[in-house]
Amino acid sequence: MEKEYTDKLVNRFLRYVSFDTQSSEDAEEGSCPSTPKQMLLAQYLRDELKEMKLEDVEMDEHGYVYATLPSNTGKEVPTIGFIAHIDTSPDCSGKDVKPRIITNYDGKDIVLNDEVTTHVKQFPELLNHVGEDLIVTDGTTLLGTDDKAGIAEIVSAVDYLMGHPEIEHGKVRIAFNPDEEIGMGAHLFDVEKFACQWAYTMDGSEVGELEYENFNAASAKVTIRGRNVHPGYAKGKMINACIVAQEFIGSLKAERPETTEGYEGFFHLTSMNGTVEEATLSYIIRDHNSEKFESRKRGLATLANFLNERYGEGTVTIAIKDQYRNMLEQLLDKPHVTDIAKKAIEEACGHCEVIPIRGGTDGAQLSFRGLPCPNIFAGGLNFHGRHEFVPIQSMEKATMTIVNICRIVGLGTI
Repeated sequence: MEKEYTDKLVNRFLRYVSFDTQSSEDAEEGSCPSTPKQMLLAQYLRDELKEMKLEDVEMDEHGYVYATLPSNTGKEVPTIGFIAHIDTSPDCSGKDVKPRIITNYDGKDIVLNDEVTTHVKQFPELLNHVGEDLIVTDGTTLLGTDDKAGIAEIVSAVDYLMGHPEIEHGKVRIAFNPDEEIGMGAHLFDVEKFACQWAYTMDGSEVGELEYENFNAASAKVTIRGRNVHPGYAKGKMINACIVAQEFIGSLKAERPETTEGYEGFFHLTSMNGTVEEATLSYIIRDHNSEKFESRKRGLATLANFLNERYGEGTVTIAIKDQYRNMLEQLLDKPHVTDIAKKAIEEACGHCEVIPIRGGTDGAQLSFRGLPCPNIFAGGLNFHGRHEFVPIQSMEKATMTIVNICRIVGLGTI
């Protein structure tokens, strides 16, 4: 990838992370985007794509941005798409991001500020990128590679194809959407208007990775209603909602994100609040296996019933909401979709590693809506926190992976 395009790729990424696009799980039901500030980056991207002279550039009222790179080949080839999300995680602030570039990383601990250091012992993946140029945070916010690296790579790949007309490709659609981090990014995605045979989300992590198996996912909100009585006269009368919440937490299997890996599922307690009168617990439920996933949801209901028998009916209530399902079942009969991605990644990176997603992407939901959509690496690591970083070389390879996919499909030999 020529230096001219690398420089533009990096500059795009640095501009995009200057926008605070944190989504919110506490937004009013049905609101999209969940935070109005996401619209600012959506508008910027719309204008940028228009300036690039792409076709069919539009942004709808919910902040979904669509555009087309027209075909430059006379062959009849499939229309494919590339997708990335605008929002950043609610888990860490994305306001006033101050990135810096460490050139020729030396393999040592990275001091982000006087109080925060990224230690190699805690983040050994740093050693895979010795000698590369890393973009890091200042230790006060996340960086936003998830998924602004993906956006920058898609726009840069389109720019590269426009600057290299000798690379034949078919019609390419691109799209950027809000609210992926809260599981809502694909809900209002216009699959019919996108009009692709298949697509790829650029939302993965380490360079060379391809993902087309993901968790089945649900969220659960547990509400516990207690009974408050003066503590001096509480014996046999008080029900302390916080204590019941503690019992609920302790009764679950010790299958948590910090104790599981690979295909192992978990219950993840994301927040807890409470008083004697009322306590709330927020969980996410994850499992690759559909039967185990359903069993996990039933297990929460069974635990609630058990506690209601002990403390009284209505003490514990649970609201469970399915979020997305494992896309693998939608891709098993379409091996060309993943085979093309494997070839393109191998050409760009020298290797391709197929791994299960311990999470989910918009592509999981889109696959079940008729748009097969595996997930390709975007290059960032340690998402959702202040130790997040991305090697510039990984972003270059992700950009060229997109270019390679377009070229392979453009050959018309599928």
